[in-house]
Amino acid sequence: MEPVYITGHRNPDTDSIVAAISYAILKNALGERAYTAARIGEISDQTHVVLEKFEFDPPPILYNVRTQVSDLNYDTPPILSAAVSVYHAWQTIASGSANVPVLPVTDEEGHLFGMLTPEEIASYDMRLINSNRLDGVPLFNLLACLDGQLLSPQSEQNEFFGDLILALPKHAGLPELPEGCIVICGNQPDVISAALESEVGCLIVCESEVDRTLVEGCKKTCVISTPYDAYAASRLVFLAIPVSRICRQDNLVSFHLNDYVDDVREATLKSRFRSYPILDDSDCVVGTLSRFHLLRPNRKRVVLVDHNELSQSIPGLEQAEIVEIIDHHRLADVQTGAPVYVRNEPVGSTCTIITNMFFERGVMPSKKLAGLLAAAIVSDTIMFKSPTSTAVDRAMAERMAKIAGLSLEALGREIFSISAAGNHKLDDLYFADFKQFQFSGHTLGISQITSADSEEFLSKKDGFLSLMQKELDNRGYDMMLLMLTDVLKEGTLLLAVGDVESVEHAFNVSFKSNTAYLPGVISRKKQIVPALSLLWG
Repeated sequence: MEPVYITGHRNPDTDSIVAAISYAILKNALGERAYTAARIGEISDQTHVVLEKFEFDPPPILYNVRTQVSDLNYDTPPILSAAVSVYHAWQTIASGSANVPVLPVTDEEGHLFGMLTPEEIASYDMRLINSNRLDGVPLFNLLACLDGQLLSPQSEQNEFFGDLILALPKHAGLPELPEGCIVICGNQPDVISAALESEVGCLIVCESEVDRTLVEGCKKTCVISTPYDAYAASRLVFLAIPVSRICRQDNLVSFHLNDYVDDVREATLKSRFRSYPILDDSDCVVGTLSRFHLLRPNRKRVVLVDHNELSQSIPGLEQAEIVEIIDHHRLADVQTGAPVYVRNEPVGSTCTIITNMFFERGVMPSKKLAGLLAAAIVSDTIMFKSPTSTAVDRAMAERMAKIAGLSLEALGREIFSISAAGNHKLDDLYFADFKQFQFSGHTLGISQITSADSEEFLSKKDGFLSLMQKELDNRGYDMMLLMLTDVLKEGTLLLAVGDVESVEHAFNVSFKSNTAYLPGVISRKKQIVPALSLLWG
């Protein structure tokens, strides 16, 4: 069963991470079993402490959801070892089990050696018209092709080189039998004796029993009996060579399971091959693909939580199939190709919605999960002081706290006492909770750092402003903001670069050295974004 990835927004906060974890647990508990929580960025110190407190691991990081070769319904034909005979390869193709025009050939470790087509077998067969010489036929292949029985187990020969001679009954006597050649004969004791005396490399006796006394102790000549007649045996001997001798080995084009279909499609347009081998992470062949497989690839399936905006979501989302959206933000620009389940509620935390869904579906969260959900709600509502916070948030958090056996007040103090500054670099701090927005042709980025003591960031103000100006120039934004939100003072120190005048109009404040204090403003979603959106129409 292919996984369904549940992911929050870029630069995930605690609500985003916990929403992905808890919703995956809920969906899997309902019996679907295919849901996997993922994240698309590094977690903050606060999130790390919360996860550690309730003994949850961070979700694995997911870099993008672009369609990959692993998402294709590629072919899995029989894979030939480089040592198997041409005859075996032809039987595989003729049986129809391959159902593909090209078969991959691998070495002993399963790595790609070459590619084999029916045309290459036919070309080799046509070249035999003017040749009766064999170069390196393994004994194992010879026995397999001839359904042969080895009559000289003490023979030292394992591979045969030389001319093929048909020693059939002739009036003119015995043919010349050079040392090392391969001889085919029938029930002819005189030919058998002469071949052994001449120490030919291999003696193939067709459609007859062989007197064992003639070959006892034979070491120089390999003696094989076969049920085939001389004509069939002579054909099969030439088809006993390994496919490594005739398969195409030059200019091979292969792809890996983790290659992106966009890149594969471009590469196939530059080549003329009908089929391309697919390799896994160990460079072992797992299948083949043709241009047909690229026409309608399977798309990765994704559930979006805590966001529904393309610029905030995982790269490659336009190539994925969105199956659900669970969010508490404004509806933005994410589009779907078919109707999907959307749950969008005006509450302060996505985890509030998911907590309610646990009760609606009759699933009781574990004590640890209940504590985790309560922590996420407290974090995103800023201890219920955010203007986005509702009575539903508090009710859901209290129910989870009761199950977990903890105090919301104590939990809130613990969460917001975690220093956001730490020893992090400025860019790590700034982009830890950063979101991009677009309004009527205007692009802006807003970062928020929430703590119980905003004073610890004042010494970094000049560094933040320098970083923001640099990013503004590099990204071509109209504006970049940083909210230093103090949950105890219930206000935000706002740093701005770019179109500062618009920010002054939006909040009716005057900026000094690109800085202004906004009392009572603690929500990016409910207070900052709507004001700027209204200003720009």
